[in-house]
Order: sequence, then structure tokens, then C-alpha cells
Amino acid sequence: QVQLVESGGGLVQAGDSLRLSCTASGRALGSYDVGWFRQAPGKEREFVALIRWSDGNKNHADSVKGRFTISRDNAKNTVYLQMNSLKPEDTAIYYCAARVRSLANPAISRAYNFWGQGTQVTVSS
Repeated sequence: QVQLVESGGGLVQAGDSLRLSCTASGRALGSYDVGWFRQAPGKEREFVALIRWSDGNKNHADSVKGRFTISRDNAKNTVYLQMNSLKPEDTAIYYCAARVRSLANPAISRAYNFWGQGTQVTVSS
């Protein structure tokens, strides 16, 4: 089992930055990918970014490229999502999730075995 706990959400203004954290416990992440998803009210869960723990390989959704960056801290067993130039349409609950390392499409949420509880990000205009 992998337990994931997100933190760092909050209320900010358009153009501001936030850094979300996802700390894992229960199992080493060496054989996992860790992703960030988000879900806005009335919308489906959307892929944001993924990092392969073993080699740091990253993948970002087109909607956030150039603004969001995923990274990891091996020593802290933590994945970060640095979000810059935030827009009101970035408002959502942000979830981190882990899946066994795979070359499959990172946007397929059902492929992820473990999920955190989510953290709210609200961007005002």
C-alpha cells in the first residue's frame, strides 16, 4: 500500500503561484509513477502531470505546459507541483496518484492504484 497526502492548496489571485506537495508513505516509490490530476466542479478528472520516480522522466498536459512543473525529492519521498501564472480556470481539487511504472498513457486515471484525498486550489480573477 502507498499512502499519499497532498498539501499546499489555497486561495490565490490570477497570476500568482502555488506549490503543491504530495508526500508518500508505506512503500518506496522506485517502481512507481506519480501523477497529478485535477477536478473542477461539474467536470471530469483531468490529467495534469506525471513523473517517473526511477529516472525523473516528466510529462505535462498541454493545458499547463510552460506554467506548471512537476518535480520530486527522493529524500523526502515527496512530489511537487509548482504552479505559476495561475488562471481562474485552474480552480479545482488537485489530487496526486501513484501507479506501477508503466509506458501507458499517463492520462488514464483508472490505471492509478493509489490516490490522495485532494487539496483545493481556487484562483480568483
